[in-house]
This record gives sequence, structure tokens and C-alpha cells, in this order.
Amino acid sequence: MNSDAVDDILEQWSEERPELDTASLGVVIRVMSLYKSFHRQATSALEELHLELFEYDVLSALRRQGKPYCLPATRLAKETDMSNGAMTNRVDKLEDKGFVRRSRDETDRRGVIVTLTAKGRKVIDDAIQHRLDVADESLDGITKRERKELAALLRKVRLTGAGGRITGS
Repeated sequence: MNSDAVDDILEQWSEERPELDTASLGVVIRVMSLYKSFHRQATSALEELHLELFEYDVLSALRRQGKPYCLPATRLAKETDMSNGAMTNRVDKLEDKGFVRRSRDETDRRGVIVTLTAKGRKVIDDAIQHRLDVADESLDGITKRERKELAALLRKVRLTGAGGRITGS
């Protein structure tokens, strides 16, 4: 198997501190490096569709709900790991583009429901296909079986250690 820059870093540590087990650092550095690369790829792919990653995240969260493609603004903020204030600002921008609309929450006088519009649904349906195509290209060097194995291992890491919310889904 070919070596990468992370192998060089770990080798240097092994020479300087041979008593250290650097295997976990090798995983973490590679995941962090991949995050940066995948984030750049996602941002670039969405730029082609005139979408920002935050817009994709919000539209995606609404689309995944199924009909009628809506959520209370507070739950939408939680789904996308944003503060309520940030969500208000982002919904404003999406509403200006005609991708979502707001309405009062009939069960909570202070609440707002955010609903995906037909235009927003078209945009997110195009965007998810584009994101999947880019993701497939990014993982072209590994088989479908390896992808499933890697996903299972990463899931295990998230559930037993790193945790956290997901964005860019």
C-alpha cells in the first residue's frame, strides 16, 4: 500500500518518541484532512447550483421530512446545528430566494413553521443528486463493499467517541 503525508508525520513521531502508539493519531489526522477536502468539494459542487452549504443544509433538512416538507424553526435550527438567531437569518435569505416560506405555528403563538416551496424542492432535489455524484467521484478508489465497511467503522467512532451533529447531509 502507498504511503501518504500522514505516514511521514507518524514516522517522525516514532523516531522522536518510539514509546508512543500513534495509530489513533493517524486516523484522526486523516479524517480531519478528508473533512477539509470534502468540505471544499461540497462547497464547489453547490456553487455550480448557486447554493451555499448552509442553504443546502436547511433545504435538505426540510426535504427529508417528507410531505408537507416543513418544520418548526426551532427544530430546523436543531436539525442543522445552528442557533435560533442564525436560523432566522438563514431562513430570511432562503425566503428571499423563494425556496421556503414562513407561517405561524398554530400550536405555539411564538412559533414559526418553515416550509419548503415547490421552487425549493426542485433546487434541493437537483442538489442532492449533484452532491451524490460528487461523493461517488470522491470515493471512486474504493469499492461499494469498502464504502459500507468504512461507513460502519466511522459510525462506530461517532457513537463511541467523537459524536456531534451532522451538517452537509
